[in-house]
Amino acid sequence: MSSTTSRVEEFVAAVAELGPVFEERAHIYDREASFPHENWADLTRIGFLGLCIPERYGGLGGSFADYSLVAEEIGRHCGSTALTFNMHTAGCLLAGDLCDEFGLDDEQLAFLEPRRAAMFADIVENGTIHSQPFSEGLSGRATGGISTVAEPVDGGFLVSGRKIFASLSDAAAIHDIVALVPGDDRIRYMGVPAGSDGLTITGEWDPLGMRGTVSKTLVFEEVFVPAENEWIPPGVFNLLSTRYPFFYMTLSFAYLGLCRAVLDYTQSYLRGDIDGNSRAAHPQKQAAWAEMNITYRQARALCRSVVERAEVDPEPEVVHAGWASMVTTMEAAPDLASTAIRACGGRSILRPQPLERLYRDARCGATMLPWSVEVCLSRLGQYGLADDDDRGYA
Repeated sequence: MSSTTSRVEEFVAAVAELGPVFEERAHIYDREASFPHENWADLTRIGFLGLCIPERYGGLGGSFADYSLVAEEIGRHCGSTALTFNMHTAGCLLAGDLCDEFGLDDEQLAFLEPRRAAMFADIVENGTIHSQPFSEGLSGRATGGISTVAEPVDGGFLVSGRKIFASLSDAAAIHDIVALVPGDDRIRYMGVPAGSDGLTITGEWDPLGMRGTVSKTLVFEEVFVPAENEWIPPGVFNLLSTRYPFFYMTLSFAYLGLCRAVLDYTQSYLRGDIDGNSRAAHPQKQAAWAEMNITYRQARALCRSVVERAEVDPEPEVVHAGWASMVTTMEAAPDLASTAIRACGGRSILRPQPLERLYRDARCGATMLPWSVEVCLSRLGQYGLADDDDRGYA
């Protein structure tokens, strides 16, 4: 790293340098509903598969806060790349910094250390991509309603169940899932190798937006998972919901980046940079531009305030602010895109202009579990009014 900029500034600058080519490719991934393999190859080349792997394991040592800024910059250039990159990186954060901060006992550390060391080495040395499919369509809670079963057998587990909206379904080498062992309420977090016998990828993928995530359905029929692929000790995943629930707000960072992309396009269009016809002097355009900047700054300021206060065993007020941040960001994105269309006019939604894609991508954020807009609004509505403050944050 240079002596004139901080580590995170260099991380963000590295992504910004890739930004123009990411933007050029984004419309292709959207049109074809194809995975952004080329973007991932670029991120691999600059070492970003190890962005949040601790330096002692050969990674770049990025923190949760560092990741939030990197994800935002990726989302500014390609939303699908940002969302899929989140699935890989969140698992690295979980097995790395978060497990270190949870204060695990000696037995848990003895379980964890060789497994995460092997996981991280595989990522850093071999460029192995991990996905993180949790959703089963049974519950709005990431730690509730799990029907995927991991049956212990010699040398590992036989996993049966399914995961829907499994981003990177066709691209990941390992799918990191949550499952339950019969008779045990501790959540297991384990990596299912792609191509395993009994693992099938099903369903068509033709969604409204974020089409490059290729989030098909994974079906597991007695898939063997080696014991050493259980990356963290049993039950540690359960700790996320109360001890570090901010893990569940990482998707919003990509949508903050998308908000910035909408602003970037609107500014260029209104100034005439795209077609040589400036609209910048029109009072109505200026008013819309002002509204858009206020909306973005409010969403980003709230997100940054939460990220800066994120810590293990947080005060409830900070978690409530996290819920508010999720709602604010996920609602800001479609609001900004709608205002941009109004301000820029009909020609701005014609392909290959990016605004119609950004508009469609922006509509998808509100639905994303476990901290969907509906879930967060429900909890915020109860906070301060219900008799008990439920700490079931997931």
